[in-house]
Amino acid sequence: MTPALEARFQTLLEEHKKILYKVCNSYCPNRDDREDLAQEIAVQLWRSFAAFDDRCRFSTWMYRIALNVAISFYRREDTRRRYVLSEEEYLLNAVDESATETEEIKALYKYIDALDPLNKALVLLYLDGDSYLEIAGVLGISESNVATKISRLKQTMKQELN
Repeated sequence: MTPALEARFQTLLEEHKKILYKVCNSYCPNRDDREDLAQEIAVQLWRSFAAFDDRCRFSTWMYRIALNVAISFYRREDTRRRYVLSEEEYLLNAVDESATETEEIKALYKYIDALDPLNKALVLLYLDGDSYLEIAGVLGISESNVATKISRLKQTMKQELN
């Protein structure tokens, strides 16, 4: 790749690094795995960047790649080793700002962590403010399916968090 393309990639990645952190924090309970996943996502983004189509938003494209890599990583790691973390360890490592989080936010992260990979991705995109159409495009499901799944997740979340 040209130096200009490399600089553009680095700029876009820096501007959207919160997506990377959010995906890694949601799919990996411990710091070492999060770092491995972040590196895998960055490598895959770099490999795919030449094919990035400027007609779509970079964040949407990044989410699609990051979630696909994370789901594959999650399945591979889950198969390779199964372990249980205490709630305290998980909450301390879940996000960098955990010390300032409210109990509601901690409960939300715990709820999200228990979801299957597809629903976890769905909630992350929804909480990030993406439209149903954008979520459908990232996850490869219909817009009506997104609406139905989000509605069901909201109902389940209300019941479990109250």
